[in-house]
Amino acid sequence: MEFKHKSVLLEETITNLHIRPDGIYVDGTLGGGGHSLEIAKRLTTGRLIGIDQDADAIDAAAERLREHIDKVTIVRNNYRNMTDELSRLGIGKADGILLDLGVSSFQLDTPERGFTYREEHAPLDMRMDRRQQMTAEFIVNEYSEMELYRIIRDFGEDRFAKNIAKHIVAARVKKRILTTGELTEIIRGAIPMKVQKSGGHPAKRTFQAIRIELNQELEVLQNTLDDMIELLNPGGRLCIITFHSLEDRIVKTIFKKNENPCTCPSDFPVCVCGKESKGRVVSRKPILPSEDELEENSRAKSAKLRVFERK
Repeated sequence: MEFKHKSVLLEETITNLHIRPDGIYVDGTLGGGGHSLEIAKRLTTGRLIGIDQDADAIDAAAERLREHIDKVTIVRNNYRNMTDELSRLGIGKADGILLDLGVSSFQLDTPERGFTYREEHAPLDMRMDRRQQMTAEFIVNEYSEMELYRIIRDFGEDRFAKNIAKHIVAARVKKRILTTGELTEIIRGAIPMKVQKSGGHPAKRTFQAIRIELNQELEVLQNTLDDMIELLNPGGRLCIITFHSLEDRIVKTIFKKNENPCTCPSDFPVCVCGKESKGRVVSRKPILPSEDELEENSRAKSAKLRVFERK
């Protein structure tokens, strides 16, 4: 199956990366290679490192970047290991780093990957890296009611989290939950009908929550942003596209802390903590997709781009 993915906020991201023809750039979420292709086109003696943990994405991106392959190195890994991978390639610093978070259109549109609640008979998989042993099926069938409640509440931000968790646990006593369709039906039974009529697809938030938990998405983001800022050369930029409020909050908070890390009480006349700014937040408010892009690509509607520049 062809890896289809419309790159969100493409123009805005490329503009904000300030690409130099001789620079070193890292795409930590290579996906179908849409952003990477535009970076590679602008390089002459520069180099692009594309990282992704999904084998399908690696194959698709390699094909898409074929004409620029002399300037591109593709690595199969999680971006959490970016520093180690660059070090292995003899690279100490980069001039720009990009992350396009969330699920790709290809992953959503390939039923057997189990990411989508719109398919009846897909397995509960949701692994971004299929070398990983644990799948969504394990979470749904083995997590305690309390654990399910916590992830659906925290990662799905669903106000019916308690009831959904209760319904999942009651259903799996009778029979192990194996497909996306079975899980969706259980969730439907836990949410009042009048809410379902007005609030979008009832399973959307729970599927998001399980996916985030399985792939440790927020944890990886939280634990790697400081390292990525450290990897940048002076003037280098970190561009991050998020798709929900939890990711965006993490990015916003960490960018702010790197811009102003001082921990001195506000009434101190001078800073004595010695913590120095690593750079500046370029985008005070997140950069949002244009009306044209939203018309063309409905999946862009929750996208936000934030940019940090290294001092």
